[in-house]
This record gives sequence, C-alpha cells and structure tokens, in this order.
Amino acid sequence: MTTHRHNLLPDGVLDFIAGSMAGVGQTVVGQPFDTVKTRMQIQGSTAHYKGPLDCAIQTVRNEGPLGLYKGMLPPLLGISAVNAVLFAAYSRLREFQKRHPDDTLRLHQIALAGAGAGAANAWIVSPVELIKIRLQGQFTSTSTGGSTSTYCGPFEIARDLYRHQGLRAGLMRGFWVTLVREIPANAGFYAGFEGAKRWLAGDTHSPANLPLARLLLAGACGGVCYWSCCYPIDVVKSTAQFGTRPLSPRGRYMLDGACEVYRLQGWRGFTRGLAPSILRALPAAATTFSLYELTSRLLKGA
Repeated sequence: MTTHRHNLLPDGVLDFIAGSMAGVGQTVVGQPFDTVKTRMQIQGSTAHYKGPLDCAIQTVRNEGPLGLYKGMLPPLLGISAVNAVLFAAYSRLREFQKRHPDDTLRLHQIALAGAGAGAANAWIVSPVELIKIRLQGQFTSTSTGGSTSTYCGPFEIARDLYRHQGLRAGLMRGFWVTLVREIPANAGFYAGFEGAKRWLAGDTHSPANLPLARLLLAGACGGVCYWSCCYPIDVVKSTAQFGTRPLSPRGRYMLDGACEVYRLQGWRGFTRGLAPSILRALPAAATTFSLYELTSRLLKGA
C-alpha cells in the first residue's frame, strides 16, 4: 500500500519556498541570455546588431559585463511571488484532475494544469516583465542607435508608470498579450518537463526520484518546449511593453503589434532573439526544475 506524505510544512508554504529557490536560480543563470533576447526583439527596422553574439559583445564592450544583467532586479525581487503562484497553481490543478491521490496524469492533463497555472501567473509576471524590459532596452552608448539611460532603477520606472498612466495603462501595459503567451508557454513547459522526466526514468528509476543529471536534462527539455510554444507571441509582447504609444483597447493591440513587426521586419521579425532564448532555456529551465524538485524533496523529508 502506498504511504502518502505527511509534510511538516503546508503545501502552500512548501511551494512558495521551493518556487522561490527555483526562481532565483533561473534569474541568475538566465538573465544574460534574456537581455540579449529582449534587445534583439526591440531593435526595430534598423538593426543595431548583426546577431545574438554581436549583441552580447557590444553590450559588454559599451556597458561592461553587468550590462548583461540589466533588468535583473525586478524579476529577482518578484520571483518569489511569480514562482510561488506558478508552482502552487500548477500543483493544485494537477491534484484537482486526479480521481484518486495515486493517479498518474496523462501529458495532456499536465499541459492543462500548466496552462491554468500560466493564466494565474500572468497577473504577476506582466508588470515584472514590463519593468525588466524597460531596463533591458536602455542603451548607454548612442553608437548602438539607442538612447542613454533614462531610469536609475526598477522602482523609478514603476513610480513613473503609475504616476503618469495609472495601473491599467501603465503598470499592467501588455497584460493581455502576456496572458496569451503564458497559457501555451506553460502548457509546453510542464508537459515537456514531465514527458522528458518519464522517458528518462525508463524502467530503472521513479520519475519522482530522478538523478540530478537526468533531472537537469528534463528541465532543459521543458524550457525548449516553453519557447517553442510561444516565441512569436513573446516578440509582440516585448514590442508592446517597450513602446510608449497608447495601446489599442480590448487586446486589439496584439494584432496591431503583429502587423507592425511584420511590416518592419518581415517574417524573420517573429524569430528575432530566438537563439538566445533557446540557449537560455537550457540552463535556466534545467536550474528551475532541478532546484524546485530538490528543494521539495528536502522539505518533504525534513
């Protein structure tokens, strides 16, 4: 007979702690790739960079190595809330679909739980990423075609947005496109991770106790699935959140933004920055899932 776990910590607290640890690791590991990805996406019709590598080189040359970590503070500060909501919602939605506690969900059920978690997470991740993108998009060298920095940090951006545009048009700018991105992205994220974990477990290991190396590989697969499911939408999101013009109401700006990307850059515009995103996904998602799983195991065994 299966023995069910009896945690010393409530599930919500466990998810918060494990999710926070996972998020911090993800941010530190993935931020340089994310900065390159964002700058590639928002450079418009006049390309400042020949490619991702050139973007990274120019950023380090003009701003120093810390230039690759621009915009890291907002996700680092908000990562506890973001990951706590994401992993807690995912865990609850998984349990909700089970008829019995020992049931093993199919991958489409895992994807459904991930999609629901992404929808819940969008409310928090949207303002966090808005501030991050505004910081990442600031160039300290006019030779790149950008402008000098106008904001000193995330709190100044948040204060300025709220003061001049309010909550809905300011801090929540781009929420609907973030929601549209988060739903398929997290469906792929969790289904990709769980599918890879089950395949890597084979007949010799339990998916719940996978060795670290295989856990890292499964996490990397989840990260690749995340971006594969949402990247063109993410381009539109970055463009919308970096821009300053008022957005069309009721989410119509998503279609307007997609048309604008196509008009300025063609179909290639929807894949600009994809390479650094995939490169980021490998270590960042591997770190995220591994830290979450290992922290959960540690806390459950405490």
